[in-house]
Amino acid sequence: MCDYSLHAVASRPAKVGETLITTTFPRTSTRGFAAEGEPGVAVCLLPGTELAFEQDVKYDQGWIWTRTTSFRVAKFGVVEPNVPHRHHDAIEFPDGSNVLVTLLVEGQRATVLQLPVVHQISGRTTKAEEHGSTPAAAASAAGRSCEVPAIPSGVSAMKPEASAVTFFRSGTAGSP
Repeated sequence: MCDYSLHAVASRPAKVGETLITTTFPRTSTRGFAAEGEPGVAVCLLPGTELAFEQDVKYDQGWIWTRTTSFRVAKFGVVEPNVPHRHHDAIEFPDGSNVLVTLLVEGQRATVLQLPVVHQISGRTTKAEEHGSTPAAAASAAGRSCEVPAIPSGVSAMKPEASAVTFFRSGTAGSP
């Protein structure tokens, strides 16, 4: 992914084995990753991409102070994706701490070790499944299971149209 503030910058996906450099892009105040030979092109990483930095990672901690971590490896991810108009691209260190990519000190070199596995969508999936908008996908994203409760005895289910399910108790008006 490339942060929202880099939408006006040329970009391309990362490749395994390439060396990236932390860069502030022209006409933005946002830092991100660029390839060695393409300083004006943002290299976009997918969540789960693993990086190895040449030195311990450094990041800005205020206007003039920088901090050096004790880590040279990190995994790219996204923080607070539902909060609009802010930076979301971050790297996660082995201890679970995160640093926004835009706070990384300029000029650091990192090698792309591994890209995340991306599953192909089979031809048998529905549009809802492709976009993760099925009830099971929504429940999974919320950390819940998607189990349909059992219908109580004496109750039958009837589906009058595709968008609604109606329950009737046996022996009541409107029951089949």
